[in-house]
Amino acid sequence: MKGLIENRFGLLALVLVALGALYGVAFVSRPAPVPQKTAQKVKTAVESVSMVCPDPAGGRLNVITPPAEQGTGDGGSGAATVEQMKGGKPLASLDKVGALWRQDVPLRTRPVTVAGMGAMAAGLEAAQTTRVTSGAQRGLSGVRCVEPGAEAWFIGPGPAAADVTLHLANSDEAAADVAVMVYAGEGPVLSDRGNGLVIKPGEYREVKLRDLAPSPLVMAVQVTTSGGRVAAAVRASLGEGRGVDWLPAAAPPSTQVVVPGIPGSAGQRELYVATPGEQDAIVQVKAVLKDGSYALKNKETVEVPAGSTTTLDLTTGVGGQAGALVLTADQPIVAGMRMTGTGSRQDVAFTAGATPIDLGSVVADGGPGAKSAKSGGVQQSRLVLSAPFGAATVRIRILPQDGAPAEPVEVALPAARSKEIKLKPPPGSRSGFAVHIVPVAGSGPVYGGRVLSEDTPEGVLLTVQPLAQARTWALVPATAEWPGAVLP
Repeated sequence: MKGLIENRFGLLALVLVALGALYGVAFVSRPAPVPQKTAQKVKTAVESVSMVCPDPAGGRLNVITPPAEQGTGDGGSGAATVEQMKGGKPLASLDKVGALWRQDVPLRTRPVTVAGMGAMAAGLEAAQTTRVTSGAQRGLSGVRCVEPGAEAWFIGPGPAAADVTLHLANSDEAAADVAVMVYAGEGPVLSDRGNGLVIKPGEYREVKLRDLAPSPLVMAVQVTTSGGRVAAAVRASLGEGRGVDWLPAAAPPSTQVVVPGIPGSAGQRELYVATPGEQDAIVQVKAVLKDGSYALKNKETVEVPAGSTTTLDLTTGVGGQAGALVLTADQPIVAGMRMTGTGSRQDVAFTAGATPIDLGSVVADGGPGAKSAKSGGVQQSRLVLSAPFGAATVRIRILPQDGAPAEPVEVALPAARSKEIKLKPPPGSRSGFAVHIVPVAGSGPVYGGRVLSEDTPEGVLLTVQPLAQARTWALVPATAEWPGAVLP
């Protein structure tokens, strides 16, 4: 042993053996590693929301916060206010969840702001509906009240085919610097008049799009802000006997777009598609109807030149059938559809690409009840729901202006199918109502629209509101400890 220790190589061997023994003991006795969990977004109730109803004058204004879902609690207290912009008078103060507020608005009413806090914010929804029976503005028109944002897209007829008005409102405390870009059939339309629009806090402005781009027959419109936020909406009047309605906000450019809420009534169906990018797009068109999903004969694809908007007549493909369209393209696109009613004097309605209602959807104006507010004409209300990518089940609940809410009804949607569901107030209620739609857990993506129609001696009045994601929940990114947040 003494000789081994005196040998430097032997000593090194003993040290290595000792270290190996110590490492082995430490390895065997160490605690099991804790698996790293991927940070998940947190679902939390919305506690503050605001929106602008762009021009409710002469129409019907509807505001509601839906009741909380079973098992989610009552959400505590809260309040919502309804008031005219720019120092206008208050119209209502609401504090009861589930109670629908409806009011006919005088002709000279300014844009209206709707704001909610606390429990009244989660799912707060507002919409305006206007009915005119004569003159150049004859038609049934409606729009979901608009939440301010930094970008908005619209697609529909251009100033050469309709009187198109862009409504801009700033309900925030900071000025909004707005730019407007038009994509016409002949390509992008650049105009200095559409840039550098400054909308002051509390200000609203109407911009005739013929002043920016007078020649387009069809167009897509992009509204952006470089500072602040703005609530944007677009109204199109096609002229005497041709109808009027609002263009719903369209989903941002994407290579897959679903255009929902096509009513199952007769009349023309014209698809609008825009490619705002710098490369041409080839778009595949598929219809999702009651009996299945399939490409339309001789209309399977449409080519859209870069920076332009084009149309495709689908009357012989989807006319008279309720459903949706699924558009798949090799370049990002924006899409929508124009639908006309039948009769000697036509009305027009629009729908546009939408997002799935994964967190549910609320329609503040589900229908007028037995009779419309001002006319005595009987209006029919329907939901057109589609499940283009997988089977789904939704719960539909009618929330009347008077009386108790109806019990939720479950509706099953087979994969790649659409359904049209008639809506009416619960027994004993003849008032207007709102609608709350919630997909059941595990359902595939659901898209849809609410259709209001009315038969008149001169022709059918028509308006469509695509279903939008309810402002009920927000997905908040998960937080984690990080020294860099406090270290210089």
